[in-house]
Amino acid sequence: MEWRDMLFPQVDGLVIEDITLGDDRVLVVARAVATHAICPECGGTSGRVHSGYDRWLADAAVGGRPMVIQLRVRRFRCAVAACPRTTFAEQVAGLTFRYGRRSERLHAVLQVVALMLAGRAGARLTSVLEAVTSRSTLLRLIRSLPDPQPTTPRILGVDDFALRKGHVYGTVLIDIETRRPVDLLPDREAATLTRWLAEHPGVEIICRDRATAYAEGARAGAPNAVQVADRWHVWHNLAEAVDRCVTRHAAHLREPADPPTPQASAAAVAELEKIAKAGRPAGTAHRCADRTRERHRAVHALLDQGRAQREIARELGLARNTVRRFARATTWQELVAGKWQGRPSILDDYKPYLHQRWNEGCTSAAALFEEIRTVGYRGGLTVLRDYLRPLRSGATPREKVRPPSVRDVTGWITRHPDSLTPDETLKLKAILARCPDLDATAGHVHTFAEMMNARTGHQLPGWIEKVQADDLPEMHSFVNGVRSDQLAVTAGLTLPFSSGAVEGQVNRIKMLKRQMFGRANLDLLRKRVLLAA
Repeated sequence: MEWRDMLFPQVDGLVIEDITLGDDRVLVVARAVATHAICPECGGTSGRVHSGYDRWLADAAVGGRPMVIQLRVRRFRCAVAACPRTTFAEQVAGLTFRYGRRSERLHAVLQVVALMLAGRAGARLTSVLEAVTSRSTLLRLIRSLPDPQPTTPRILGVDDFALRKGHVYGTVLIDIETRRPVDLLPDREAATLTRWLAEHPGVEIICRDRATAYAEGARAGAPNAVQVADRWHVWHNLAEAVDRCVTRHAAHLREPADPPTPQASAAAVAELEKIAKAGRPAGTAHRCADRTRERHRAVHALLDQGRAQREIARELGLARNTVRRFARATTWQELVAGKWQGRPSILDDYKPYLHQRWNEGCTSAAALFEEIRTVGYRGGLTVLRDYLRPLRSGATPREKVRPPSVRDVTGWITRHPDSLTPDETLKLKAILARCPDLDATAGHVHTFAEMMNARTGHQLPGWIEKVQADDLPEMHSFVNGVRSDQLAVTAGLTLPFSSGAVEGQVNRIKMLKRQMFGRANLDLLRKRVLLAA
Protein backbone atom coordinates (compact mmCIF):
# COMPACT_ATOMS: atom_id res chain seq x y z
CA MET A 1 0.00 0.00 0.00
CA GLU A 2 1.35 3.43 -0.93
CA TRP A 3 1.80 6.23 1.57
CA ARG A 4 -0.84 8.27 -0.23
CA ASP A 5 -3.44 5.55 0.28
CA MET A 6 -2.53 5.35 3.97
CA LEU A 7 -2.40 9.07 4.77
CA PHE A 8 -4.80 10.53 2.17
CA PRO A 9 -7.18 7.77 1.08
CA GLN A 10 -9.80 10.20 -0.26
CA VAL A 11 -7.44 12.40 -2.27
CA ASP A 12 -6.72 11.94 -6.01
CA GLY A 13 -4.10 13.73 -8.12
CA LEU A 14 -1.46 13.74 -5.38
CA VAL A 15 2.01 12.21 -5.26
CA ILE A 16 3.96 11.90 -2.01
CA GLU A 17 7.67 12.44 -2.63
CA ASP A 18 9.09 12.27 0.90
CA ILE A 19 8.09 11.76 4.56
CA THR A 20 10.31 12.99 7.41
CA LEU A 21 9.60 11.83 10.97
CA GLY A 22 10.92 14.51 13.31
CA ASP A 23 10.78 14.79 17.09
CA ASP A 24 8.16 17.51 17.05
CA ARG A 25 6.33 16.95 13.75
CA VAL A 26 5.81 14.77 10.68
CA LEU A 27 6.75 16.51 7.41
CA VAL A 28 5.13 15.25 4.21
CA VAL A 29 6.48 16.54 0.88
CA ALA A 30 3.94 16.12 -1.93
CA ARG A 31 2.96 17.61 -5.24
CA ALA A 32 -0.22 17.89 -7.29
CA VAL A 33 -0.18 15.98 -10.59
CA ALA A 34 -3.65 16.58 -12.04
CA THR A 35 -3.66 17.19 -15.78
CA HIS A 36 -6.07 20.09 -15.61
CA ALA A 37 -7.72 22.50 -13.16
CA ILE A 38 -11.00 24.41 -12.98
CA CYS A 39 -11.05 28.20 -12.94
CA PRO A 40 -12.86 29.49 -9.80
CA GLU A 41 -14.10 32.56 -11.68
CA CYS A 42 -15.71 31.21 -14.83
CA GLY A 43 -15.69 27.46 -14.20
CA GLY A 44 -13.70 26.70 -17.33
CA THR A 45 -11.18 23.85 -17.53
CA SER A 46 -7.55 24.58 -18.32
CA GLY A 47 -4.43 22.42 -18.77
CA ARG A 48 -1.96 25.25 -19.50
CA VAL A 49 0.51 25.56 -16.61
CA HIS A 50 1.76 29.06 -15.85
CA SER A 51 4.02 28.50 -12.83
CA GLY A 52 4.25 26.70 -9.51
CA TYR A 53 4.83 27.41 -5.81
CA ASP A 54 4.84 25.62 -2.41
CA ARG A 55 1.96 25.68 0.08
CA TRP A 56 2.37 24.68 3.72
CA LEU A 57 -0.67 22.99 5.25
CA ALA A 58 -1.32 21.80 8.80
CA ASP A 59 -3.01 18.40 8.98
CA ALA A 60 -4.37 16.07 11.64
CA ALA A 61 -1.77 14.63 14.00
CA VAL A 62 -0.16 11.25 13.34
CA GLY A 63 1.20 9.20 16.24
CA GLY A 64 0.75 12.10 18.66
CA ARG A 65 2.79 14.47 16.47
CA PRO A 66 1.33 17.23 14.27
CA MET A 67 1.65 16.66 10.53
CA VAL A 68 2.73 19.40 8.13
CA ILE A 69 2.31 19.08 4.36
CA GLN A 70 4.69 20.85 1.98
CA LEU A 71 2.57 20.79 -1.14
CA ARG A 72 3.81 21.82 -4.58
CA VAL A 73 0.90 23.30 -6.57
CA ARG A 74 0.70 25.02 -9.94
CA ARG A 75 -0.89 28.08 -11.41
CA PHE A 76 -2.84 27.62 -14.63
CA ARG A 77 -3.78 30.05 -17.38
CA CYS A 78 -7.53 30.39 -17.91
CA ALA A 79 -8.51 29.18 -21.37
CA VAL A 80 -11.61 31.42 -21.55
CA ALA A 81 -10.71 34.68 -23.21
CA ALA A 82 -13.59 36.60 -21.63
CA CYS A 83 -12.65 35.53 -18.09
CA PRO A 84 -11.30 38.45 -16.05
CA ARG A 85 -8.91 36.10 -14.25
CA THR A 86 -5.76 35.44 -16.25
CA THR A 87 -4.23 32.82 -13.98
CA PHE A 88 -5.48 30.82 -11.06
CA ALA A 89 -4.07 28.33 -8.53
CA GLU A 90 -5.16 24.75 -8.61
CA GLN A 91 -6.91 23.12 -5.64
CA VAL A 92 -6.50 19.48 -4.64
CA ALA A 93 -9.99 18.13 -3.97
CA GLY A 94 -10.26 16.72 -0.45
CA LEU A 95 -7.06 18.40 0.70
CA THR A 96 -6.95 22.14 0.02
CA PHE A 97 -9.31 25.09 -0.22
CA ARG A 98 -8.73 28.71 -1.18
CA TYR A 99 -6.59 30.71 1.23
CA GLY A 100 -6.54 27.77 3.62
CA ARG A 101 -3.49 27.07 5.77
CA ARG A 102 -4.80 23.75 6.99
CA SER A 103 -6.12 20.67 5.23
CA GLU A 104 -9.80 20.12 4.65
CA ARG A 105 -9.66 17.17 7.06
CA LEU A 106 -8.24 19.24 9.92
CA HIS A 107 -10.56 22.11 9.02
CA ALA A 108 -13.60 19.83 9.35
CA VAL A 109 -12.34 18.48 12.70
CA LEU A 110 -11.88 21.99 14.10
CA GLN A 111 -15.35 23.00 12.93
CA VAL A 112 -16.89 20.06 14.80
CA VAL A 113 -14.86 20.90 17.92
CA ALA A 114 -15.97 24.53 17.68
CA LEU A 115 -19.64 23.60 17.29
CA MET A 116 -19.57 21.22 20.23
CA LEU A 117 -17.36 23.12 22.68
CA ALA A 118 -17.14 26.72 21.38
CA GLY A 119 -14.08 28.83 22.16
CA ARG A 120 -12.29 28.21 25.44
CA ALA A 121 -13.12 24.54 25.92
CA GLY A 122 -12.54 23.84 22.23
CA ALA A 123 -9.11 25.50 22.35
CA ARG A 124 -8.13 23.27 25.28
CA LEU A 125 -9.20 20.19 23.32
CA THR A 126 -7.25 21.19 20.22
CA SER A 127 -4.08 21.35 22.28
CA VAL A 128 -4.68 17.72 23.27
CA LEU A 129 -5.26 16.82 19.61
CA GLU A 130 -1.91 18.45 18.66
CA ALA A 131 -3.74 20.99 16.53
CA VAL A 132 -3.36 24.09 18.68
CA THR A 133 -5.94 26.73 17.73
CA SER A 134 -7.04 29.89 19.49
CA ARG A 135 -10.58 30.36 20.79
CA SER A 136 -11.10 33.31 18.42
CA THR A 137 -10.23 31.12 15.43
CA LEU A 138 -12.75 28.51 16.55
CA LEU A 139 -15.46 31.15 16.80
CA ARG A 140 -14.58 32.40 13.34
CA LEU A 141 -14.89 28.85 12.05
CA ILE A 142 -18.44 28.68 13.41
CA ARG A 143 -19.39 32.01 11.88
CA SER A 144 -17.91 31.00 8.53
CA LEU A 145 -20.27 28.04 8.25
CA PRO A 146 -23.15 28.59 5.83
CA ASP A 147 -26.41 29.65 7.39
CA PRO A 148 -28.66 26.64 7.88
CA GLN A 149 -31.78 26.78 5.77
CA PRO A 150 -34.82 26.18 7.98
CA THR A 151 -37.28 23.57 6.86
CA THR A 152 -41.04 23.74 7.30
CA PRO A 153 -42.23 21.15 9.79
CA ARG A 154 -45.74 19.76 9.88
CA ILE A 155 -45.93 20.10 13.69
CA LEU A 156 -44.16 23.18 15.03
CA GLY A 157 -43.21 23.82 18.67
CA VAL A 158 -42.77 27.41 19.85
CA ASP A 159 -41.28 28.71 23.09
CA ASP A 160 -39.12 31.57 24.34
CA PHE A 161 -35.60 31.51 25.76
CA ALA A 162 -33.51 34.14 27.48
CA LEU A 163 -30.62 35.83 25.72
CA ARG A 164 -30.26 38.01 28.80
CA LYS A 165 -32.57 36.84 31.55
CA GLY A 166 -35.15 39.42 32.50
CA HIS A 167 -34.19 41.76 29.66
CA VAL A 168 -33.78 40.18 26.20
CA TYR A 169 -35.63 37.08 24.97
CA GLY A 170 -35.73 35.13 21.73
CA THR A 171 -37.93 32.40 20.28
CA VAL A 172 -36.92 28.83 19.45
CA LEU A 173 -38.85 26.82 16.86
CA ILE A 174 -38.78 23.01 17.06
CA ASP A 175 -39.94 20.22 14.76
CA ILE A 176 -42.02 18.20 17.22
CA GLU A 177 -41.87 15.04 15.11
CA THR A 178 -38.06 14.93 14.79
CA ARG A 179 -37.38 16.90 18.02
CA ARG A 180 -34.78 18.97 16.20
CA PRO A 181 -34.52 22.79 16.24
CA VAL A 182 -35.73 24.55 13.12
CA ASP A 183 -34.85 28.20 13.69
CA LEU A 184 -34.14 30.88 16.29
CA LEU A 185 -35.93 34.23 16.19
CA PRO A 186 -34.45 37.42 17.69
CA ASP A 187 -37.45 38.26 19.92
CA ARG A 188 -40.76 36.88 21.13
CA GLU A 189 -43.09 39.33 19.46
CA ALA A 190 -46.23 38.23 17.61
CA ALA A 191 -45.19 40.04 14.43
CA THR A 192 -41.90 38.13 14.21
CA LEU A 193 -43.62 34.75 14.50
CA THR A 194 -46.27 35.84 12.00
CA ARG A 195 -43.62 36.80 9.46
CA TRP A 196 -41.76 33.47 9.86
CA LEU A 197 -44.96 31.44 9.42
CA ALA A 198 -45.89 33.44 6.36
CA GLU A 199 -42.47 32.74 4.82
CA HIS A 200 -42.73 29.02 5.61
CA PRO A 201 -46.27 27.89 4.76
CA GLY A 202 -47.35 24.34 5.47
CA VAL A 203 -47.42 24.20 9.28
CA GLU A 204 -50.49 22.21 10.34
CA ILE A 205 -50.18 22.10 14.16
CA ILE A 206 -48.53 24.63 16.49
CA CYS A 207 -47.65 23.59 20.05
CA ARG A 208 -47.15 26.58 22.34
CA ASP A 209 -47.48 27.78 25.91
CA ARG A 210 -50.19 30.14 27.19
CA ALA A 211 -48.41 33.31 25.99
CA THR A 212 -50.73 35.75 24.23
CA ALA A 213 -48.08 36.90 21.75
CA TYR A 214 -47.54 33.40 20.37
CA ALA A 215 -51.29 32.83 20.13
CA GLU A 216 -51.75 36.01 18.12
CA GLY A 217 -48.70 35.33 15.94
CA ALA A 218 -49.83 31.79 15.16
CA ARG A 219 -53.37 32.96 14.41
CA ALA A 220 -52.15 35.64 11.99
CA GLY A 221 -49.32 33.69 10.32
CA ALA A 222 -51.00 30.29 10.00
CA PRO A 223 -54.76 30.78 10.35
CA ASN A 224 -55.51 27.21 9.26
CA ALA A 225 -53.13 25.59 11.73
CA VAL A 226 -54.44 23.95 14.90
CA GLN A 227 -53.03 25.57 18.04
CA VAL A 228 -52.28 23.21 20.94
CA ALA A 229 -51.82 24.64 24.44
CA ASP A 230 -49.18 22.71 26.36
CA ARG A 231 -50.72 20.50 29.05
CA TRP A 232 -47.95 21.20 31.56
CA HIS A 233 -48.56 24.93 31.40
CA VAL A 234 -52.31 24.44 31.76
CA TRP A 235 -51.79 22.21 34.80
CA HIS A 236 -49.29 24.70 36.23
CA ASN A 237 -51.87 27.48 35.94
CA LEU A 238 -54.39 25.26 37.72
CA ALA A 239 -51.90 24.53 40.50
CA GLU A 240 -51.34 28.27 40.98
CA ALA A 241 -55.09 28.76 41.36
CA VAL A 242 -55.22 25.93 43.93
CA ASP A 243 -52.31 27.53 45.82
CA ARG A 244 -54.19 30.84 46.07
CA CYS A 245 -57.31 29.02 47.25
CA VAL A 246 -55.39 27.12 49.94
CA THR A 247 -53.73 30.36 51.05
CA ARG A 248 -57.13 32.00 51.50
CA HIS A 249 -58.25 29.09 53.70
CA ALA A 250 -54.95 28.70 55.58
CA ALA A 251 -56.78 28.89 58.91
CA HIS A 252 -58.32 25.46 58.25
CA LEU A 253 -54.92 23.79 57.86
CA ARG A 254 -54.31 23.76 61.61
CA GLU A 255 -56.04 21.11 63.65
CA PRO A 256 -58.77 22.30 66.05
CA ALA A 257 -57.72 23.47 69.49
CA ASP A 258 -57.32 20.98 72.31
CA PRO A 259 -60.43 20.14 74.34
CA PRO A 260 -60.99 22.19 77.50
CA THR A 261 -58.89 21.35 80.54
CA PRO A 262 -60.36 18.92 83.11
CA GLN A 263 -62.76 20.39 85.64
CA ALA A 264 -61.31 21.09 89.06
CA SER A 265 -62.17 18.52 91.70
CA ALA A 266 -64.01 19.35 94.93
CA ALA A 267 -60.74 19.34 96.90
CA ALA A 268 -59.16 21.78 94.44
CA VAL A 269 -62.17 24.08 94.64
CA ALA A 270 -61.98 24.02 98.42
CA GLU A 271 -58.28 24.87 98.34
CA LEU A 272 -58.99 27.77 96.00
CA GLU A 273 -61.72 29.10 98.37
CA LYS A 274 -59.30 28.82 101.27
CA ILE A 275 -56.76 30.94 99.43
CA ALA A 276 -59.42 33.51 98.61
CA LYS A 277 -60.58 33.76 102.23
CA ALA A 278 -57.00 34.14 103.45
CA GLY A 279 -56.87 37.38 101.47
CA ARG A 280 -53.13 37.60 100.97
CA PRO A 281 -52.36 41.33 101.18
CA ALA A 282 -50.74 42.98 98.20
CA GLY A 283 -47.05 43.53 98.48
CA THR A 284 -46.29 40.48 100.66
CA ALA A 285 -44.17 38.95 97.96
CA HIS A 286 -40.45 39.04 98.46
CA ARG A 287 -39.24 42.49 99.49
CA CYS A 288 -36.94 42.68 96.48
CA ALA A 289 -39.90 42.06 94.15
CA ASP A 290 -41.91 44.75 95.97
CA ARG A 291 -39.05 47.20 95.60
CA THR A 292 -38.65 46.39 91.92
CA ARG A 293 -42.37 46.91 91.35
CA GLU A 294 -42.34 50.32 93.07
CA ARG A 295 -39.24 51.50 91.19
CA HIS A 296 -40.70 50.38 87.88
CA ARG A 297 -43.90 52.31 88.61
CA ALA A 298 -41.95 55.43 89.59
CA VAL A 299 -39.65 55.34 86.56
CA HIS A 300 -42.50 54.93 84.09
CA ALA A 301 -44.56 57.64 85.80
CA LEU A 302 -41.72 60.12 85.27
CA LEU A 303 -41.21 58.93 81.70
CA ASP A 304 -44.88 59.59 80.99
CA GLN A 305 -44.30 63.16 82.15
CA GLY A 306 -41.61 63.57 79.50
CA ARG A 307 -38.65 63.52 81.91
CA ALA A 308 -35.23 62.48 80.62
CA GLN A 309 -33.54 59.35 81.95
CA ARG A 310 -30.60 61.35 83.35
CA GLU A 311 -33.00 63.56 85.32
CA ILE A 312 -34.97 60.52 86.57
CA ALA A 313 -31.74 58.90 87.80
CA ARG A 314 -30.85 62.04 89.83
CA GLU A 315 -34.32 62.34 91.33
CA LEU A 316 -34.71 58.65 92.33
CA GLY A 317 -31.07 58.17 93.31
CA LEU A 318 -30.52 55.36 90.82
CA ALA A 319 -27.77 54.67 88.33
CA ARG A 320 -28.46 55.63 84.74
CA ASN A 321 -28.08 51.99 83.58
CA THR A 322 -30.65 50.94 86.18
CA VAL A 323 -33.11 53.58 84.96
CA ARG A 324 -32.48 52.51 81.37
CA ARG A 325 -33.18 48.86 82.28
CA PHE A 326 -36.44 49.78 84.05
CA ALA A 327 -37.49 51.99 81.13
CA ARG A 328 -37.03 49.17 78.63
CA ALA A 329 -39.12 46.69 80.66
CA THR A 330 -42.82 46.80 79.82
CA THR A 331 -43.84 45.13 83.13
CA TRP A 332 -41.96 44.86 86.39
CA GLN A 333 -42.27 41.06 86.30
CA GLU A 334 -39.74 41.00 83.44
CA LEU A 335 -37.12 42.30 85.89
CA VAL A 336 -37.69 39.68 88.58
CA ALA A 337 -38.23 36.54 86.50
CA GLY A 338 -35.86 33.79 87.63
CA LYS A 339 -34.43 35.79 90.57
CA TRP A 340 -34.30 35.13 94.27
CA GLN A 341 -34.56 31.34 93.89
CA GLY A 342 -35.14 29.50 97.17
CA ARG A 343 -36.54 32.60 98.86
CA PRO A 344 -40.17 33.38 99.63
CA SER A 345 -42.13 33.60 96.38
CA ILE A 346 -45.36 35.23 95.36
CA LEU A 347 -46.54 31.74 94.37
CA ASP A 348 -45.96 30.13 97.77
CA ASP A 349 -49.61 30.28 98.88
CA TYR A 350 -50.82 28.90 95.53
CA LYS A 351 -48.41 26.01 95.16
CA PRO A 352 -50.56 23.32 96.83
CA TYR A 353 -53.45 24.22 94.57
CA LEU A 354 -51.22 24.26 91.48
CA HIS A 355 -49.82 20.80 92.29
CA GLN A 356 -53.29 19.38 92.83
CA ARG A 357 -54.59 20.79 89.56
CA TRP A 358 -51.47 19.53 87.77
CA ASN A 359 -52.09 16.01 89.05
CA GLU A 360 -55.69 16.27 87.87
CA GLY A 361 -54.45 16.84 84.31
CA CYS A 362 -54.62 20.61 83.97
CA THR A 363 -51.14 21.44 82.58
CA SER A 364 -51.96 24.70 80.78
CA ALA A 365 -50.11 27.62 82.37
CA ALA A 366 -52.61 30.08 80.89
CA ALA A 367 -55.59 28.22 82.39
CA LEU A 368 -53.96 27.95 85.83
CA PHE A 369 -53.01 31.63 85.68
CA GLU A 370 -56.63 32.65 85.11
CA GLU A 371 -57.78 30.42 88.00
CA ILE A 372 -55.40 31.80 90.64
CA ARG A 373 -55.72 35.40 89.45
CA THR A 374 -59.41 35.37 90.38
CA VAL A 375 -58.45 34.80 94.03
CA GLY A 376 -55.79 37.48 94.34
CA TYR A 377 -52.64 36.40 92.53
CA ARG A 378 -50.75 39.60 91.64
CA GLY A 379 -47.82 38.08 89.78
CA GLY A 380 -47.29 37.59 86.10
CA LEU A 381 -47.75 34.65 83.77
CA THR A 382 -43.99 34.34 83.25
CA VAL A 383 -43.43 33.63 86.96
CA LEU A 384 -45.99 30.85 86.83
CA ARG A 385 -44.49 29.35 83.66
CA ASP A 386 -41.02 29.33 85.22
CA TYR A 387 -42.37 27.48 88.24
CA LEU A 388 -44.22 24.91 86.10
CA ARG A 389 -41.26 24.21 83.82
CA PRO A 390 -39.63 21.58 86.12
CA LEU A 391 -43.00 19.86 86.52
CA ARG A 392 -43.49 19.87 82.77
CA SER A 393 -40.04 18.35 82.12
CA GLY A 394 -40.94 15.44 84.40
CA ALA A 395 -44.29 14.88 82.70
CA THR A 396 -44.72 12.94 79.50
CA PRO A 397 -43.90 15.45 76.75
CA ARG A 398 -46.64 16.08 74.28
CA GLU A 399 -45.42 16.04 70.71
CA LYS A 400 -46.08 19.29 68.90
CA VAL A 401 -47.41 18.62 65.44
CA ARG A 402 -46.54 21.29 62.90
CA PRO A 403 -49.53 22.08 60.71
CA PRO A 404 -48.98 21.42 56.99
CA SER A 405 -47.90 24.38 54.92
CA VAL A 406 -49.86 25.84 52.01
CA ARG A 407 -47.37 24.30 49.62
CA ASP A 408 -47.82 20.87 51.20
CA VAL A 409 -51.59 20.95 50.90
CA THR A 410 -51.43 22.29 47.34
CA GLY A 411 -49.17 19.38 46.42
CA TRP A 412 -51.50 16.86 48.07
CA ILE A 413 -54.47 18.19 46.10
CA THR A 414 -52.70 18.34 42.74
CA ARG A 415 -50.87 15.01 43.03
CA HIS A 416 -52.28 11.61 42.13
CA PRO A 417 -53.96 10.07 45.20
CA ASP A 418 -51.92 6.88 44.80
CA SER A 419 -48.67 8.84 45.22
CA LEU A 420 -49.66 10.11 48.70
CA THR A 421 -48.48 8.37 51.84
CA PRO A 422 -51.13 7.09 54.29
CA ASP A 423 -50.31 9.93 56.69
CA GLU A 424 -50.67 12.56 53.94
CA THR A 425 -53.96 11.01 52.84
CA LEU A 426 -55.38 11.21 56.39
CA LYS A 427 -54.23 14.80 56.88
CA LEU A 428 -55.70 15.89 53.54
CA LYS A 429 -58.98 14.13 54.30
CA ALA A 430 -59.22 15.95 57.65
CA ILE A 431 -58.50 19.33 56.05
CA LEU A 432 -61.09 18.82 53.31
CA ALA A 433 -63.63 17.80 55.95
CA ARG A 434 -63.03 21.07 57.82
CA CYS A 435 -63.19 23.31 54.71
CA PRO A 436 -65.98 22.77 52.14
CA ASP A 437 -64.36 25.19 49.65
CA LEU A 438 -61.12 23.20 49.58
CA ASP A 439 -63.13 20.00 49.28
CA ALA A 440 -64.94 21.37 46.22
CA THR A 441 -61.65 22.62 44.75
CA ALA A 442 -60.04 19.20 45.18
CA GLY A 443 -62.98 17.57 43.42
CA HIS A 444 -62.66 19.89 40.43
CA VAL A 445 -58.90 19.31 40.27
CA HIS A 446 -59.30 15.53 40.24
CA THR A 447 -61.93 15.74 37.51
CA PHE A 448 -59.66 17.95 35.39
CA ALA A 449 -56.74 15.55 35.92
CA GLU A 450 -58.83 12.60 34.75
CA MET A 451 -59.91 14.57 31.71
CA MET A 452 -56.31 15.47 30.90
CA ASN A 453 -55.00 11.92 31.32
CA ALA A 454 -57.80 10.36 29.29
CA ARG A 455 -57.52 13.01 26.52
CA THR A 456 -61.22 13.80 26.76
CA GLY A 457 -61.06 17.47 25.90
CA HIS A 458 -64.69 17.50 24.75
CA GLN A 459 -65.67 17.42 28.46
CA LEU A 460 -64.06 20.81 29.12
CA PRO A 461 -67.22 22.95 28.65
CA GLY A 462 -69.15 20.83 31.15
CA TRP A 463 -66.28 21.06 33.65
CA ILE A 464 -66.21 24.84 33.27
CA GLU A 465 -69.94 25.09 34.02
CA LYS A 466 -69.56 23.02 37.20
CA VAL A 467 -66.70 25.21 38.44
CA GLN A 468 -68.63 28.40 37.79
CA ALA A 469 -71.57 27.02 39.78
CA ASP A 470 -69.41 27.03 42.98
CA ASP A 471 -68.29 30.09 44.90
CA LEU A 472 -64.56 29.64 44.25
CA PRO A 473 -62.97 32.94 43.12
CA GLU A 474 -59.54 31.42 42.41
CA MET A 475 -60.97 28.66 40.24
CA HIS A 476 -63.16 31.19 38.45
CA SER A 477 -60.00 33.15 37.56
CA PHE A 478 -58.43 30.01 36.11
CA VAL A 479 -61.59 29.22 34.16
CA ASN A 480 -61.68 32.73 32.70
CA GLY A 481 -58.15 32.25 31.40
CA VAL A 482 -59.08 28.89 29.90
CA ARG A 483 -62.15 30.31 28.17
CA SER A 484 -60.04 33.04 26.52
CA ASP A 485 -57.94 30.28 24.91
CA GLN A 486 -60.48 27.44 24.97
CA LEU A 487 -59.83 26.02 21.49
CA ALA A 488 -56.10 25.60 22.14
CA VAL A 489 -56.70 24.16 25.62
CA THR A 490 -59.26 21.72 24.24
CA ALA A 491 -56.76 20.62 21.57
CA GLY A 492 -54.12 20.20 24.27
CA LEU A 493 -56.46 17.98 26.29
CA THR A 494 -57.33 15.94 23.19
CA LEU A 495 -54.28 15.61 20.92
CA PRO A 496 -51.14 13.68 21.93
CA PHE A 497 -48.79 16.57 21.10
CA SER A 498 -47.13 18.80 23.71
CA SER A 499 -44.23 21.21 24.12
CA GLY A 500 -41.98 18.76 25.92
CA ALA A 501 -39.45 18.65 23.09
CA VAL A 502 -39.36 22.45 23.03
CA GLU A 503 -38.61 22.64 26.76
CA GLY A 504 -35.76 20.19 26.25
CA GLN A 505 -34.24 22.40 23.56
CA VAL A 506 -34.60 25.44 25.81
CA ASN A 507 -32.56 23.62 28.46
CA ARG A 508 -29.97 22.78 25.79
CA ILE A 509 -29.78 26.46 24.82
CA LYS A 510 -29.15 27.34 28.46
CA MET A 511 -26.26 24.84 28.51
CA LEU A 512 -24.76 26.32 25.33
CA LYS A 513 -25.06 29.85 26.72
CA ARG A 514 -23.31 28.86 29.96
CA GLN A 515 -20.61 27.13 27.93
CA MET A 516 -19.94 30.45 26.21
CA PHE A 517 -20.17 32.37 29.51
CA GLY A 518 -23.47 33.90 28.38
CA ARG A 519 -21.71 36.18 25.88
CA ALA A 520 -22.78 34.61 22.57
CA ASN A 521 -24.56 36.81 20.07
CA LEU A 522 -27.66 35.47 18.38
CA ASP A 523 -25.85 34.62 15.12
CA LEU A 524 -23.25 32.47 16.88
CA LEU A 525 -25.82 30.86 19.19
CA ARG A 526 -28.15 30.14 16.26
CA LYS A 527 -25.50 28.23 14.33
CA ARG A 528 -24.48 26.22 17.35
CA VAL A 529 -28.08 25.33 18.16
CA LEU A 530 -29.03 24.38 14.59
CA LEU A 531 -25.80 22.81 13.30
CA ALA A 532 -24.75 20.90 16.42
CA ALA A 533 -28.17 19.34 17.02
